[in-house]
Amino acid sequence: MMMQERQDKIIELVNQHHRIDVVTLARELGVSQVTIRKDLDALVEKRIIQREHGYAVINETGDLSTRMGHNYNRKKKIAVMAAQMVENGETVMIESGTTCALLAEELATHKENVTIITNSAFTASYIKEAPRAKIVLLGGDYQLKSQVVVGPVTKRCASDFSVDKIFVGADGYKQGVGFTGVDLMRTDTMKAMAESAKRVIILTDSTKFGKRGLVTSFRLQEVQDVITDEEIPEEIRGELESHGVQIHCVSL
Repeated sequence: MMMQERQDKIIELVNQHHRIDVVTLARELGVSQVTIRKDLDALVEKRIIQREHGYAVINETGDLSTRMGHNYNRKKKIAVMAAQMVENGETVMIESGTTCALLAEELATHKENVTIITNSAFTASYIKEAPRAKIVLLGGDYQLKSQVVVGPVTKRCASDFSVDKIFVGADGYKQGVGFTGVDLMRTDTMKAMAESAKRVIILTDSTKFGKRGLVTSFRLQEVQDVITDEEIPEEIRGELESHGVQIHCVSL
């Protein structure tokens, strides 16, 4: 089992149990406790989990790194599927969010010569040690909580580029309208970034379809693809498909 695969499994087990000891992790993954402790140190550095004496514990601090651990298995599968849409040597835009950060990691780890244009300082930091990370970080007004840059400067920077695909997340969904966000400035910047792309691809796990954000980010006719999991509600799947949106579902 490779290190990345092993750490993904650790995150999955910590999410399932909320608190799990090193001995159990070593037995489940078939490696030494020393190897598990090194993996836990790496995950603590990323702030995805916390450590207690002899245990790995789910992180409950509420920041982006914490959110990375929630529904991690779904997000990871969505990111892997999204990465299959990107060719070696391609330049893509990736907006902020935990699933988008996992996509960036997939590209920077498994693809060749892919350039990622992003407004997410979190994503840039998250993949900084990936072997093939090539990042263009847009400028702008920095939002500390979400670790993104937004506003007129970001929009102007994004307008200088032309790409085939932009990958974006979603905070919620409003039937009859489309995808929604919770932050006006971030949503406005994301829409401006999308103007530089031919294809808008939404990455979201199915739990987001039961939520509604404050502002519309993308109307149904503005989206070409949605990558989600198999628990997407049937009525929403039908609505998206009736507007020509391609639905790609990962199995859980």
